[in-house]
Amino acid sequence: MPISKPRYLEELESYLRTELQMLDLTKGKVQELRLQPYREVFECFMEEFKTYKPLLASIKREYESTIAHLQEKICTLESVNGVLVTASDQCTQQILAFQQQEKIEIAKLKEERLCLLKLIDKMKEEKCSLETQVAKLRKTVAEEYLRYLNECDARKLLLLDLNEMYRQKEELRLSKEQEDVLEEDTVKLKVALRVARQDLTKAQVDLNTMQANYGDVVPRRDFELQQRKYNDLADKLSILQKDFDDLREEYEIMLDIHKQVSEDRDRYFNDLINVQRTSTPRPDWNKCADVILGGSERWTSLSVGRTSDQLVDVLLEEIGGGLLRERDTFIGRGRSEKIPPYLRCDGLVRNKKLTKKEVVALLREIWREKIISDQQRGKQSSLSDFFLSFFQKKYGEGVAFDWTYSVYENLKLFRSNEMMALFLNILTGNVDEGVYHSHLLELSNLLKELTAADIENTGHLTEEQFNLVLRTAFPLKTDEEIQELLDAAGFRPNVGAVMYKLLFLEDEEGKTEPLIAKLKNQYVVEKQTYLNELRAELGTLVEVRPDDLRAAFCIIDHGLTEQTLDSYLSYAYQVPKEQLDPAVSLPIDILMQRLMTGDLHRQGAASGQPQPVPPSHVAEEADHPSN
Repeated sequence: MPISKPRYLEELESYLRTELQMLDLTKGKVQELRLQPYREVFECFMEEFKTYKPLLASIKREYESTIAHLQEKICTLESVNGVLVTASDQCTQQILAFQQQEKIEIAKLKEERLCLLKLIDKMKEEKCSLETQVAKLRKTVAEEYLRYLNECDARKLLLLDLNEMYRQKEELRLSKEQEDVLEEDTVKLKVALRVARQDLTKAQVDLNTMQANYGDVVPRRDFELQQRKYNDLADKLSILQKDFDDLREEYEIMLDIHKQVSEDRDRYFNDLINVQRTSTPRPDWNKCADVILGGSERWTSLSVGRTSDQLVDVLLEEIGGGLLRERDTFIGRGRSEKIPPYLRCDGLVRNKKLTKKEVVALLREIWREKIISDQQRGKQSSLSDFFLSFFQKKYGEGVAFDWTYSVYENLKLFRSNEMMALFLNILTGNVDEGVYHSHLLELSNLLKELTAADIENTGHLTEEQFNLVLRTAFPLKTDEEIQELLDAAGFRPNVGAVMYKLLFLEDEEGKTEPLIAKLKNQYVVEKQTYLNELRAELGTLVEVRPDDLRAAFCIIDHGLTEQTLDSYLSYAYQVPKEQLDPAVSLPIDILMQRLMTGDLHRQGAASGQPQPVPPSHVAEEADHPSN
């Protein structure tokens, strides 16, 4: 037989149904209206059962407090949702504005291209017209030249005819005179005959002389024609001789290069044979896509552009990240003085199972709070001490070590992340905190220079403007380093301008744009070169005194100020500048290791380079490694 319900229970259920049916569910806050009848039924139930009333009352209070807390969170999230919607609308409007601006610029460039094409066609037509005119002028000059030659020859023929006519006239006159002379006496005839014979002899001698001297002479026109041909052939010969010499030099260079390439080829071939004999085959990295969370698409994004060594690091991070998320607790390292303050605890601590994005967000918040705290205190605190105090202040002392251990384990695991690796090195003392602040100051100064160069406030800069800003902001960088920065900024032959503000963005995992990564790599290389020059200047010294280090710095870097030099020495010997003892020495290996962790910059030009002029907005004093 079915068990009947108690009468009091049936009354409560009837009352609950009646109240629920009377509710108007079309109004707002329906859930709160439905909850009220259940509260009343629960209170009646507590009043009826006095024995269970304290327990039921405590249960009700907990549920009420939980509901109030959840309602508070809902209100907060609603306001945050409104802010996100507003921000999303603003970003959408900015993107649309940028797209509209790009369309206008593309239309202008197309119009300009059409105008340039028309101008090129017009210039080609003018060129064809000028070539036609030149051809006509050449033809006219040739015709005029031939006409001149013909007239010259005709003039010579006329002169010959005129001379012939004069000769005939003279012979006629002589014949008449001879007829008159015949009538004269014989004495005069004899004298005239003798004179005529003398003239004939003289004329014969002159004729023979002329034939001997000018028998082989050619006409001037033929001589000038042959002279021009000779000059042309001489010019061609000189050009051919020069080309031949250049080809011979290139041939000799190519022979040397071929010889060197042949030697390199033989050496590389031998190395290849040795490597093939001794090395293992290259792994197939595509197999990792089957075991990595996210599949082949995520593995492709992680492995693109990486070497085998970097892929091993990525694979280890993925495997280690999975194992780290599976752990629920960490074992405390104890309370020894050798243990860092943020790890100094006993027992088990909980693993917060943080993602890489959450760790990066925490690191940004830690840096922001530490900078504010240092400014308020007027001096710089240790990051290892602030690291623990930050979590104690934010989450309480009871769970602070849960957060420090969780963040620390993630920092050790994700070494390929630049932001996390730098934070870990500063936290463990391998790098001075001044490196982080110096890099922030460098980026801030660069952004100021770029903003100042953008006079029209368009957000775009051309390659020429960007190049000028880089040379102003980094006067000590070489042309090769400036070109590397331009390439990292995205300037290509078909790119006229870039949006410079986008070059300073970071994603949620702390990954920066190529320009920022290139600046960091150049800083490491410049610092290593600077310290190598310092090591070479110190020579064979095993123990280095402060005066020796000061002299070496002054020799390799003439731009160092006295204040900057004192800060370098204080950092190297780990004492204030007032306590520097000239008699104290330090092993050179330890000295160079300390300087490698500090923030060192070359202040003056290297040997062979002009002294740079600092930008107008940069402070005159240099950054100190202990800042």
